[in-house]
Amino acid sequence: MLLIFILFNYVGGDPAYVLAGKIPNPDVIANIRHQLGVDQPYWMQFLIFAKQVFTFDFGRSWSTNEAVSHVLLTRIGPTLTIMIPAMILETVLAVALALLVAYVRGSLTDRLVMIVCTVAMSISFLVYIVVFQWLLGFRLGWFPVQGWSTDFITNLTRYTPLPAMLAIFVGLAPALRLYRSFILDEMNHDYVRTARAKGLTETRVMLKHVLRNALIPILTNVAVYLPGMFVGEFLLEVFFSVPGLGREVVQAVGRSDFPVIKAVTVYLAMLTMLVNLLVDVLYRYVDPRVSFK
Repeated sequence: MLLIFILFNYVGGDPAYVLAGKIPNPDVIANIRHQLGVDQPYWMQFLIFAKQVFTFDFGRSWSTNEAVSHVLLTRIGPTLTIMIPAMILETVLAVALALLVAYVRGSLTDRLVMIVCTVAMSISFLVYIVVFQWLLGFRLGWFPVQGWSTDFITNLTRYTPLPAMLAIFVGLAPALRLYRSFILDEMNHDYVRTARAKGLTETRVMLKHVLRNALIPILTNVAVYLPGMFVGEFLLEVFFSVPGLGREVVQAVGRSDFPVIKAVTVYLAMLTMLVNLLVDVLYRYVDPRVSFK
């Protein structure tokens, strides 16, 4: 909160000049500064900002005059409708493929998969969006390229698959490479050789021993990847005309709508912290050696 406050007050400039328009009047500027509270001492402004955060009341949007809390509540639904399925499917696919590739490490299949991942990581996200929209939307007509409805089931089955598929396709390559390295690192430990010497099947060794120990860095990577996934979601919502939080932020930046930008920034930071806390708690259930004491 302190960092965001400093950025918006020292780097963002005086919001009164943004609201006053191109030909500001000194009296108008003073009146706006008084209404916004930016004429008060910085410690008082920070207390006002903290109250806004904890009361979920950032006032009204400067461009639409809509309550910022209403903007967040109505736009978060489409964003989560795309992001949650994409994140779950991407993690499951990346872990499953990483296990298979690590099992056949050094083989032709392993090398080909790594080459494909490297090439896929070298292509811009925007290129994927254009190609997928042209091929699967315009050319084949399998999915609608743009649009959103008021029905959740329709959105989930008709409008979500293509952008979610894009998010999975873009994030799968780096996740697969990283998770493969985590799994290979665990496979080189002595406990794996001991489990095999005891006569355990390879499936049991990989799933019960190797995967369980590799889950700690995998969970950490999922938590760290969350803010980046939100940024990618912003691009998807703009290109697919999804009325979500990402498109609202892009429009707010273009209109210098500081209340919306501040609210999204601080709550995204808080969400990232909560997810990291949740991951720390999950460590206890993944690895018995981790204790809360």
